[in-house]
Amino acid sequence: MGQAFRKLFDAFFGNKEMRVVMLGLDAAGKTTILYKLHIGEVLSTVPTIGFNVEKVQYKNVVFTVWDVGGQEKLRPLWRHYFNNTDALIYVVDSLDRDRIGRARAEFQAIINDPFMLNSVLLVFANKQDMVCLSWFLLVSRALVQDGVVCVEY
Repeated sequence: MGQAFRKLFDAFFGNKEMRVVMLGLDAAGKTTILYKLHIGEVLSTVPTIGFNVEKVQYKNVVFTVWDVGGQEKLRPLWRHYFNNTDALIYVVDSLDRDRIGRARAEFQAIINDPFMLNSVLLVFANKQDMVCLSWFLLVSRALVQDGVVCVEY
């Protein structure tokens, strides 16, 4: 009886759990963003081989954030993280002009995967403090396709 009451109480007032996958090409800044969210500090990181996972709480929502390595050899494995994903954070290195086409191709492949059709999307244009605004607008337009709602902040 107590456990049933606890489940009912949690349903109304408890924490909600969300599964978030953070993807992007290598050196885009995914791990730095993860640890800034998790502990509030920018740490020196090394390239992620495999994945990092941390729980981040905001108010009554607990986000389980999966930061998956972005090296070319790891990208085919990304699809194994899509099942039961509530949201995607796709991190783009705003300084990496040479690979914006590759970032777009990977983003398109992710959002067209059947497991990701109902997921919330956030495209995070990282390292904007080092680049002019006109380049940011080019990055956002390069990644967005027709039918995707884009809100600029």
